[in-house]
Amino acid sequence: MRYGYARVSTSKQDCTNQIDALKAAGCTTIFTERVSAKSTNNRTEFKRLMRALKPGDAVVVTKLDRLARSSRDLHNILHDLEEGACGFVSLGETWCDTTTDVGKLVLTIMGGIAEFERKLIQTRCEEGIQKARDQGKKFGRPSALDAGQRRKIADRYAAGETMAELAREYECGEATIWRALKAA
Repeated sequence: MRYGYARVSTSKQDCTNQIDALKAAGCTTIFTERVSAKSTNNRTEFKRLMRALKPGDAVVVTKLDRLARSSRDLHNILHDLEEGACGFVSLGETWCDTTTDVGKLVLTIMGGIAEFERKLIQTRCEEGIQKARDQGKKFGRPSALDAGQRRKIADRYAAGETMAELAREYECGEATIWRALKAA
């Protein structure tokens, strides 16, 4: 069975053209919703569609952006469909059809390219971070207390002042005072 999925982002938009195209493509049941594709969490009709699927069924959309907002979302959805032995067809992108051998091949190649690109980006980021560290760059939040303040706090704490008193005076939390004492 071919299930259609039509989505628009706002209540001012209309799904009519999508529904007509999905009916013309042989979809007997069409799930529609008006919600952003930012994530699949708030898409109740999409969840209903995924629960309705049985092995051999196919999900049909008019364009990829109606289903997923990012390649990662698309990859995750296609993985879920594949696990359920279901196909996927995008009417607007003819290469994206997992019901054909050529479509599966193209999606596999595209997935491999995307994974390769992610690895390249990760490698470049790691190299950049290491270069910055080699140049003395510190990462993370700056310390609320400098080395001199930490020494004074340790001396005053040893002299009997409480962490609460020191925290009030240095305008920071007691946890910051505790870390300063621990480092001293």
